[in-house]
Amino acid sequence: MRSAKGRLRHFRGATLLAVALTGLLLLLISPIDAEVTRDTEAEPNPVAETAAEGTRAPADTEEAVAKVTQILRGLYEALPRLLVALAVLVAAWLLTRLVRSLLRRMLRRWVTLHALSAVVSVGIWFLAVGISVTVLVGDIRALVGSIGLIGLALSWALQTPIESFTGWLLNSFKGYYRVGDRIAVGEVFGDVYRIDFLTTTVWEIGSPSREGFVHAEQPTGRLVSFPNNAILTGTIVNLTRDYPYVWDELTTAVANESDLLYAIRVLEGLARALFGDTMVEAARTYRAILDSEGLEGEVSEAPQIFLSPSQSWTEITIRYLIPARKRRKWKSELVLLIAQEMKKPDHSGRIISVYPRRQVQFIGPDGMPESED
Repeated sequence: MRSAKGRLRHFRGATLLAVALTGLLLLLISPIDAEVTRDTEAEPNPVAETAAEGTRAPADTEEAVAKVTQILRGLYEALPRLLVALAVLVAAWLLTRLVRSLLRRMLRRWVTLHALSAVVSVGIWFLAVGISVTVLVGDIRALVGSIGLIGLALSWALQTPIESFTGWLLNSFKGYYRVGDRIAVGEVFGDVYRIDFLTTTVWEIGSPSREGFVHAEQPTGRLVSFPNNAILTGTIVNLTRDYPYVWDELTTAVANESDLLYAIRVLEGLARALFGDTMVEAARTYRAILDSEGLEGEVSEAPQIFLSPSQSWTEITIRYLIPARKRRKWKSELVLLIAQEMKKPDHSGRIISVYPRRQVQFIGPDGMPESED
């Protein structure tokens, strides 16, 4: 079904493009034919005079010779205009190279250099093609008509490439992501490897919520490309652009019979010992970003502990701030520390681990609970 729709879309685009090109050719050829017709009406036909004096040639031969003569004369008369149009295109090519060289020298360290060069080059070529068409046709109305036809054809036949190029320009000027950033765009999640005019390529990163070889935030070794029009239609999540840290959580369940205050002190001490100054520096950077944008928010410089009740136990959640690219590493170390700490005899009877368990209750004929005896 998708392939059929794709073929239908390409056929529609090709048809519109063919119509536009045909209209452009008609605009170019019609003035030449008109001039040739006027010349042939004003001047005597030497072939016809010769035929009248001597043996008259067949009608089809006269028509063929006259037509060839008209075409050759029209091409000869249009030759100067063709040379001028070709000179305009060559000048446009030289001008684009000169402008790119000047921009490269003036804006050597500007991140949007390539985008600005592309926009200027497209503008120069667009103007050059318009002037060339005007010179060939000799009428400004032909330029307006050709622009309309070509624009209509391109807008339908090249809709996705145009949107992708627009997305590339928007990303170049706004800076949604750069090479090396870790991003999530739609179903794609990974580190940006290359940004082209039409596509972006990333090194894929695994995730528990995505299908793949690796079900964690680590490289899978696969390169994934997506069109740049996703910038216009989708949501872009950048994990490392301006702030390379993320909030993460680890939940540990303890029995309701445990000493919850004691369990909180133990787990909080483990988290503080593990993250230490790393979280302090990250929290201060986070607060500075919020202050610069005029946003209010409390940013803790130490791990935080939160409780939430469950069916037959209590969940203790540790919230901490870590580098985005090392999330799995820090969580693994925290899990190992908690597992080792729970085995110590000092916590026996005060921190009770949770295991799957069932409770059986006997109900008597009167509907009241009964003991096992």
